[in-house]
Amino acid sequence: MEKFIINIGRQLGSGGREIGKILAQHYEIAYYDKELIRIAAEESGLSTDFFEKADERNQHSLLGGLFSMRFPFVGDNGVAHDNYLNNDTLFKIQSDIVRKLATQGSSIFVGRCADYILREEPCCINLFISASTDDRIQRIMHQYEIKEEAKALSMIEEADHKRADYYNFYSLKEWGHSNSYDLCINSSALGIEGTVTFLEDFINKRRALIHKTA
Repeated sequence: MEKFIINIGRQLGSGGREIGKILAQHYEIAYYDKELIRIAAEESGLSTDFFEKADERNQHSLLGGLFSMRFPFVGDNGVAHDNYLNNDTLFKIQSDIVRKLATQGSSIFVGRCADYILREEPCCINLFISASTDDRIQRIMHQYEIKEEAKALSMIEEADHKRADYYNFYSLKEWGHSNSYDLCINSSALGIEGTVTFLEDFINKRRALIHKTA
């Protein structure tokens, strides 16, 4: 099987992560999402806490120029030191890891601007998963055990805002816009299982077309 990469952008609560995992199981390929934070920490020697906190930064810290924050850095002697890391350096660390993982075989990457980072890969399929607001609210309430719909909606809006800012800034494309992906799909239209079935057919046809024209 020739190597291929699937990159998934998604709205919070759209089921994009679940869809990505099912696709990875179907194709028996690697799946990377939150695991990238752990791998980035291991590869760089930085604390996972730093990557997680930096991953939650707001619009102002991202777009307001040089982003930096204090984090625990463990040196070769095992002693933690204070240091500063700017946002571009953090993005480069994660980008290098995404590229390295992509060389190891067929993979699915969720988020992290992977479609932009891996734009030179010969067989990349870039997807974006959305869903109706009602479905997203219900999924988030269940996933995070939230009782108030208003709280779930606020969480969704904040997450979408941060993801859009991050993606737009680094990819110079528009998060969630059809021009930025090979296919955008609303998981509410077919449900999770139906969406997976539809995507499998699309992925298979897209792979065949890419290899035919390569």
